[in-house]
Amino acid sequence: MATITLPDVASNDDDVQPLPRLDADANGLLMSPEEFDAIDDWDNGYRYELIRGVVIVNPLPFEAQGDPNEELGHLLRNHHEDHPQGARLDKTMAERYVSIPSGTRRQPDRALWCGLGRLPKPKSDVPSIIVELVSRRRRDWRRDYIDKRREYASIGVPEYWVFDRFRRTLTVFLLDGTERIVAENEAYESPLLPGFVFPLRRLLELTDAWERQES
Repeated sequence: MATITLPDVASNDDDVQPLPRLDADANGLLMSPEEFDAIDDWDNGYRYELIRGVVIVNPLPFEAQGDPNEELGHLLRNHHEDHPQGARLDKTMAERYVSIPSGTRRQPDRALWCGLGRLPKPKSDVPSIIVELVSRRRRDWRRDYIDKRREYASIGVPEYWVFDRFRRTLTVFLLDGTERIVAENEAYESPLLPGFVFPLRRLLELTDAWERQES
């Protein structure tokens, strides 16, 4: 694997090695979190994460994953604006980087900040809830259910939601190590977000429509 090394001190601008552009060829580059955070040039056709100091490049989510995520964001913002307890949700954003110890930058599908009473500082405020929508590949399933669960718990994320369109479930991992599996005919309302019921059936309807079109 290639290694990107920046000099600690540069005598002039010509001595500074430029940061790489993130694209498909960046997969496998060794990089520090500081180098990764400083990059401002990338190909928007891919997603990039830094996993224990290694750049990992993935394709953009398919419609059956991206559309439900956008719908979830829409419903959450409506809840914030219209529900009597909606002010508990400070902000929700898709695909924002989350810093994990040991040189890792994850890019979850959605992050929620609740109960701050202000706009969050995404680089320092740990999300109250992180949402991942499971992809089709087996390695993605392991990453979402095992690796990310461990990583998000390590930084103190109170709730981690895994929406799995293949199992047709929502799995809620709590910081105390317990978990709850919610079936499509059941409802889940987090104490962190009172009044908001996770729209499991609605999101499954969206994924089903995309799957039928692709078949």
